[in-house]
Amino acid sequence: MNEIMQALLNLSGDIKELKVQLQQFKKTRADKFQDEWIDGQDVMLALNISKRTLQTLRDGNVLPYSRINGKFYYKVSDLEELLANNYSGNSNKSGSYGD
Repeated sequence: MNEIMQALLNLSGDIKELKVQLQQFKKTRADKFQDEWIDGQDVMLALNISKRTLQTLRDGNVLPYSRINGKFYYKVSDLEELLANNYSGNSNKSGSYGD
């Protein structure tokens, strides 16, 4: 009976160790694909822009992209950076409301 209990305890420990290793593997793999890619249609919907405006952003090197078989893909982080870089915030500019 003690042998069975010891075998179960060993097995339980091995399973816990395997679980930890799998979680680390998932994290490492997730880091590699951390940046999500979306297609042009999703970009147009997210930014409420036309196809032509999206093309202008590409042509002007404002928005980086990847092209596969004629379809364009964009990194979500690049979109976020574009929005952040053009964010006006709550700066006190002359001529703004409340002046």
